[in-house]
Amino acid sequence: MSSDSLPENDNRPSRTEAEQAVRTLLRWAGDDPTREGLHDTPSRVVRAYEEFFEGYETNPRSLLERTFSEVEGYDEIVLLRDIRFESHCEHHLAPIIGRAHVAYLPRSRVVGISKLARVVDAFARRLQIQERLTAQIANTINDVLEPHGVAVIIESSHECMTTRGVHRPGVSMVTSSMLGVFRTNSDTRRELMAMLNRPSACEY
Repeated sequence: MSSDSLPENDNRPSRTEAEQAVRTLLRWAGDDPTREGLHDTPSRVVRAYEEFFEGYETNPRSLLERTFSEVEGYDEIVLLRDIRFESHCEHHLAPIIGRAHVAYLPRSRVVGISKLARVVDAFARRLQIQERLTAQIANTINDVLEPHGVAVIIESSHECMTTRGVHRPGVSMVTSSMLGVFRTNSDTRRELMAMLNRPSACEY
């Protein structure tokens, strides 16, 4: 199965089974799932999981299929930065909250910028580790658009580290994936870094 393939869901438990699993965890935590405050918690958790992990229902490659060639010869970097995302650590099911910067150098066609954000969400809304998330976004854009290069930089906070274990709030993790000219051409990479360091549009 490729990194962006959808998992097989033939054996997915029913909603009733999922809600019962939540009740089991509530009992294991030491509470009573039948008390008033927790009575509807199992159904709420299952609905939340549908939202948290809706990326499993999306094929990221299909989001990039529609492109545009009427760009008047534009052949410079396209950068969409500060894409806020929410994901979950596959080791502890704890939230990962961060921002992604996605850039590519087109050959002759470009894609709608909202599609770049949707690709980030499609992979983020799955159980993840940040290193894989970064690579999946970059590889998918590179494979579908076939640009001169792709760059993805992600900075995020992992609550599996800030709210448990070593308890280190304020720590962020940064990962990057540089493909094509962003890896091989230092001038192109420096240009990208300069673009990332400029004030954002909301600061103008």
